[in-house]
Amino acid sequence: MDIAKEIDTRGLNCPLPILKAKKALADLASGQLLKVVSTDAGSVRDFQAFAKQTGNELMEQSTVGGDYIHVLRRR
Repeated sequence: MDIAKEIDTRGLNCPLPILKAKKALADLASGQLLKVVSTDAGSVRDFQAFAKQTGNELMEQSTVGGDYIHVLRRR
């Protein structure tokens, strides 16, 4: 995957990872990928809802150690 931008939201709780992702997505062109790294377990559900509401595509979600990784494609 060709990640255009990566943001680190470790240590931040809902809704901050979503708000930071929304701001980062606004800086990307349509089709570009954003990777968000979070430590908030609730972010898995939050990013699924965020993708449905905004029309951005949730390409991938994974857990590595205590990190939750989300990859979104800008609509």
